[in-house]
Amino acid sequence: MENNTIFLIDQKEGLSLEFSKLVSMMDYTRVTTIREIESLTVEELDFLYGEESNSIGMLLAHMISVEKAYQIFTFENRDITDDDSSTLNPGLDLGNSARDQIKGNSIDFYLEQLAETRNKTIETFKTLKDEWLFEQMSFWDGLPTNNYFKWFHVFEDELNHRGQIRIIKKMINKPKGR
Repeated sequence: MENNTIFLIDQKEGLSLEFSKLVSMMDYTRVTTIREIESLTVEELDFLYGEESNSIGMLLAHMISVEKAYQIFTFENRDITDDDSSTLNPGLDLGNSARDQIKGNSIDFYLEQLAETRNKTIETFKTLKDEWLFEQMSFWDGLPTNNYFKWFHVFEDELNHRGQIRIIKKMINKPKGR
């Protein structure tokens, strides 16, 4: 993706119009996330402000796992199995297990996984027709949704966690108790 078009919601090569709009928004979200994290050290990625807090690395692993989960939900049209959960966790659920396991990784590790997961998403989008985005099904609390909303939720989740990342970065240099 070229940064000189990052503020355009426009046609993307190889994608239909509706997928182009969606990917334009996903691209902007990802570029701004990468700008926040690209120079972080392992120590900064692993920083925990409190006993039950999430590290930046944990949040990045979560973003990766959420996107992979939605690949399963939407591309394979199925729920997550126990086998899937063992692959997606601890990043998907976070918590104590994630605090124990998600640490010691460089920024390159996370950037590669973010890119690999996103590339699979985009390549699959290229094979689908716009109508797929509007297919309706039940979702949370049995309410109707469509694939468009599900993929909006993927980058909306990333936006929320990017906000957390910004706060954590401010906390890294702030002594505890102040």
